[in-house]
Amino acid sequence: MAGFACFCSSSSLSFHSTLSTSSLVVGIHPAEIRPRRRRWLNVKAEVNFVNAEEAVKLIAVEGYKVLDVRDNTQFNRAHIKDCYHVPLFIENKDNDLGTIMKRTLHNNFSGLFFGLPFTKPNPEFVESVRTQFSPESKLLLVCQEGLRSTAAASRLEKAGFQNLACITSGLQSVKSGTFDSIGTSELQNAGKAGLVTVQGKISAVLGTVLICAYLFITFFPEQAEKLLELAPSS
Repeated sequence: MAGFACFCSSSSLSFHSTLSTSSLVVGIHPAEIRPRRRRWLNVKAEVNFVNAEEAVKLIAVEGYKVLDVRDNTQFNRAHIKDCYHVPLFIENKDNDLGTIMKRTLHNNFSGLFFGLPFTKPNPEFVESVRTQFSPESKLLLVCQEGLRSTAAASRLEKAGFQNLACITSGLQSVKSGTFDSIGTSELQNAGKAGLVTVQGKISAVLGTVLICAYLFITFFPEQAEKLLELAPSS
């Protein structure tokens, strides 16, 4: 039979066929031989978000360690007993002009009304955690509102930690008695400070006074009228 041949620019392929035998010859140009790149499989950890009751089970049953990432002020007010403390943010004591202006502005507003310290990201956060835990450690990250613990979990996940959990909405959502705690306040109240707390107490007192006055006028209208008559007129 007639032969068939095909030639390409960088490789040659020839095929000969007869009634009894067939042969396939493949020619590859040396330039086509290149090393293959290896594909590495990256295993990405998934952060587990739990409520307070589920967090208790993680600690008691699965052996999770509690890592508190709040600043020192909130941690000292109240924290879970036997927890570890590595703050995600630390107090900013830098003395450059820009920092001094920002700190002054902060202290006159957020610091004064909410009792929040002027902080900056902790550059040694991941390394500090690494000195205490291996990447395989089971860690329950906690903060006051749930934002810092989520950010901390993201940083630890990128650093290779695989078993991470956070309490949704933070310690402010934890009911009294859920955890054994240490400090001068309840865990859910550790974020409250500054003039906001005073304002809350004043509002509560005024509200109580107004309610009592309303009840007095409602049930004792004649006595209330006499008291109004005794009040000096402008």
